[in-house]
Amino acid sequence: MRSQVLVEEIMTRKGKLADDTKFKDIWIKRVMNLEEREKEKVLRNEAEEKNEKRMEIKKKNFYLRVIDMRLKKWYLQKKEVMVEARN
Repeated sequence: MRSQVLVEEIMTRKGKLADDTKFKDIWIKRVMNLEEREKEKVLRNEAEEKNEKRMEIKKKNFYLRVIDMRLKKWYLQKKEVMVEARN
């Protein structure tokens, strides 16, 4: 990419591709060197282990995933809330 600002804007908006069905098979990920890939792999394994150990009630609300080289909670939307919001 020619501009770092453009790259950062694209990376922040990449999640919107998943909402569009014609782009659902497109993935955008930043280029990482070997050290960064290893660190991300360790974080993904840690997230997987922590997700397996959570109580059932917490599994319905969120799960852990690696975002920007950090573990973050990814909250799940409840179907009941979505239905109420539409009415």
